[in-house]
Amino acid sequence: MGDDHNLVPPAAWPEIVRKVRARTPARIFVERGERGASYSTQMALELRSARASAVDAVWTEFDLQKDFSPDFVAQWNLFQVSSQAESKSQFLLRPDLGRKLGVTGKSLLAQRCRKSPDFQIVIGDGLSGAALSEQLPALFPLLQQRALANGWSIGPSFFVRYCRVGIMNDIGDLLLPKVIVLLIGERPGLATATSLSAYMAFNPRSGHSDADRNLISNIHTRGVGIEDAADRIMHLASHMMTLKRSGTTLKEDNAQSSYFAEPK
Repeated sequence: MGDDHNLVPPAAWPEIVRKVRARTPARIFVERGERGASYSTQMALELRSARASAVDAVWTEFDLQKDFSPDFVAQWNLFQVSSQAESKSQFLLRPDLGRKLGVTGKSLLAQRCRKSPDFQIVIGDGLSGAALSEQLPALFPLLQQRALANGWSIGPSFFVRYCRVGIMNDIGDLLLPKVIVLLIGERPGLATATSLSAYMAFNPRSGHSDADRNLISNIHTRGVGIEDAADRIMHLASHMMTLKRSGTTLKEDNAQSSYFAEPK
């Protein structure tokens, strides 16, 4: 691309470079300033804006009643429980508390949820409530409709505040689902702050680890699309029920590799 004082302008880049840039939201082959290796002013501003969006996504509290439409919440009869974390700061400093249901949450699930459903969808804020606002309204109904079409019994869905992936075990101990799907906000990056993950497990129980779970991540506009995500989730769920296992011993067929995205 030339030395630091004679950088080739983007308009003159080879076609292969332009194609690579178009395939990913990652900032590669970025424009530089007129002299030297520093970023251009526009790129520097874009990076600062992306970082601010990522920080906001982590720290902003997700509100079930405000961040989903009232019709959406009413249609799916969604309700909220919490992990043992009592604040956003505590949630970020104590990941272990986000992996366990609070006492009140356990009691509410025992009252409102059926036991031993075939398919249980759980919604968790994780590290980006913005991901829920952006991706859930389209993805969630697809999963419900396809599960019904498969003849599966579906447990009532709910939202877990201050949620970490390990909470799947606590929910599994309490509700005994065959397959659980946790739709949770991923750690934001400079490419996007609204990326969603779908963690899945067959018959989750205390003591299970990441090796017992499957993951479909990067669900967002420039990543895994909603339809593709729904297809992959249902495909995996079907295999889990048939083979009665999940995790490292169960691989996706003809699917792209998933990337680990949420801190444990």
